[in-house]
Amino acid sequence: MATAIFYASSTGNTEEIASKIIDKLGLENSYNITDNQEDVKEIANYDKVIIATSTWGDGDLQDDWDEAWDEFQKIDFSNKTVALVALGDQEGYDDTFVNSLGTMYEQVSKQGANVIGFTSTDGYEFEESTAVQDDKFVGLVIDEDNQDDLTDERIDNWSEQIKADIL
Repeated sequence: MATAIFYASSTGNTEEIASKIIDKLGLENSYNITDNQEDVKEIANYDKVIIATSTWGDGDLQDDWDEAWDEFQKIDFSNKTVALVALGDQEGYDDTFVNSLGTMYEQVSKQGANVIGFTSTDGYEFEESTAVQDDKFVGLVIDEDNQDDLTDERIDNWSEQIKADIL
């Protein structure tokens, strides 16, 4: 089946980023689990998925992802290609920067996903993040609070990187 993007957004930033990714990749299937947390179950119907979340508090998942987490953990990600996206604030939360991305990565990896779209940590300033593996972020990282001027370029570069594997 075609690729789908799943996201949740409290303030609208993640929804805006998801919309840019949808446009860039020409995706036709998107699910905003903020509107319906049951939509997380739809992941099972796709072989290729993009999952986007923001990071709240001290590295926590966005509320809707947190509430859907029990269902999310039941999904079999084996034979699925997954690309991850997270938003965070590297200045305000430099010791838990985009830890929600690390949480998502750990779960989908444990469930057998082929995770693609790792990105460089160059250009970011933070102390710690569970989203870093082998000196790379495990997905696309966006900081709309401090580096919104780099968002479109980061989305463009990441989209080009994953296009062949995710579409």
